[in-house]
Amino acid sequence: MNFKNSVVLLTGASSGIGYQLAKDLSLEGARLALISRRTEILESLVNQIGGQSEIKYYKCDVTVKDEVHNTIELIIKDFGNIDIAILNSGVSYRSSVLNYNSSEAETTFNTNVFGQIYFIEELIPDFIKNKKGYIVGISSLADGKGFPKSGFYAASKAAVTIILESLRIELKKYNVKVITVKPGFVRTAMTDKNEFEMPFLMDVEKGSKIIIKGLKKDKRIIEFPWQTTIGAKILRMIPTKLFEALASKELKPRTK
Repeated sequence: MNFKNSVVLLTGASSGIGYQLAKDLSLEGARLALISRRTEILESLVNQIGGQSEIKYYKCDVTVKDEVHNTIELIIKDFGNIDIAILNSGVSYRSSVLNYNSSEAETTFNTNVFGQIYFIEELIPDFIKNKKGYIVGISSLADGKGFPKSGFYAASKAAVTIILESLRIELKKYNVKVITVKPGFVRTAMTDKNEFEMPFLMDVEKGSKIIIKGLKKDKRIIEFPWQTTIGAKILRMIPTKLFEALASKELKPRTK
């Protein structure tokens, strides 16, 4: 993947990994179409980095299909095409059974899953027609097990991982690349809400650099940090009874 002069669509660009990716991709010479509901943050970001590459921002709620369609049309009108789509928008809730809330599940799946599906639906026809394009979906290393109080989030990321894997196989013959990004704990506003200790917590600047390095190499799956990646693979393989015993232990409270 070559970012120089490529048109990169980036959702969730107003915070966290998306915000940092926008800054780093501008240094790579990418032409950026930044998407978020919070355009005041994007406006400030564009003012910071606008001189480094061509950048435009768009207000869009990724959970609303018509808004996604209209935003794609605007981006193509402004840039002529889309080369790379980094689908990064995401939310997370810690949901106890004592306060089980279906609205949190709906928000999680609408954002994390359908927020990617709606964009992919719009992008696939042109990518197939032109026999080129990149779809980069942000999943998580939490996609392999049903972690307590994180069932909605883990399940949504498992869905993303499976959907992207299926697309990767189908789109290969059309020369359309599908890349899955699976971070562990990255220091963002989302993880700042967690009340437990997060092993191998990584700064967002480092996480962004790992993602960009992996994208340049056209890696099918980008997982980090390596310690959490190994831990996640082990958890997938251990017997269910052992996982439940380990997961039922109280997490160590986070020290401020």
